Amino acid sequence: MVASSSLRFDLKSYLKERQRQVEAALNAILPPQEPPLIYDAMRYSLLAEGKRLRPILCLASCELAGGTAAIALPTACALEMVHTMSLIHDDLPSMDNDDFRRGRPTNHKVYGEDIAILAGDALLTYAFEAIASQTPEVPADRVLKVIAALARAVGAEGLVGGQVVDLQSEGRDDVDLETLHYIHTHKTGALLEVSVVSGAILAGASDELQKQLRTYAQKIGLAFQVIDDILDITATAEELGKTAGKDLAAQKATYPSLLGLDASREYADQLITEAKTAIAAFGSEADPLRAIADYITARKH
Repeated sequence: MVASSSLRFDLKSYLKERQRQVEAALNAILPPQEPPLIYDAMRYSLLAEGKRLRPILCLASCELAGGTAAIALPTACALEMVHTMSLIHDDLPSMDNDDFRRGRPTNHKVYGEDIAILAGDALLTYAFEAIASQTPEVPADRVLKVIAALARAVGAEGLVGGQVVDLQSEGRDDVDLETLHYIHTHKTGALLEVSVVSGAILAGASDELQKQLRTYAQKIGLAFQVIDDILDITATAEELGKTAGKDLAAQKATYPSLLGLDASREYADQLITEAKTAIAAFGSEADPLRAIADYITARKH
């Protein structure tokens, strides 16, 4: 197939519709229950306004691989639960210590540190239950592969490992590009990668297609964090929905601190070009993924 231009693809409408679909599913999959305090805390962060980028990537890759949004929706919701858990825990005083997330007080500021930790734990465990129990009409071996991939992405080989090295690197002046690459590809990139690949697995994608999508995901995952590093310097707290300038205050190694702003932007653009090259063989069915790649470098928050 010949790659098509995504210039006519209406990403704004696509994202709006997908966000509506994901948020309705999240509200339905996690209704208020007993005891109300923990469910209130879980829903407070899970249903807060967000980009829903990870679940949307899952839906888009599933459809690219010949599946439907319906079979991927429980996994998409699970990905957002895991992402929300990471935000709740990341904001804790013992971690990155932030008072605001998505434009409002962080979970621990509303519910206390104890309930915030438990809300994150509950979201993480329920994510796997949701995939296992609510994925319709998909062979069990594919579901198991998705569960294993998500577990690996969020554990010590992925998000947790990246967070540990990030914490260890704070305040040090000897952090190099190799270490920074490790932090970003694990702390942020691993979950974005599994978001893309899991949709393809559910649809029964070939190993070759999974490889192409994995490359695409790795490139956009790193670009996403490079842009985050840039926005921490250039955007306002109102634009970000969280405290601006925190990386500098915490003496974190970032791409701008090591490369400078201009070189960091060039690197992000290069990564996005490589991401789109990885899926260049596909036609209009890949337009959502191409447009999302461009959106990552154009976003303001």
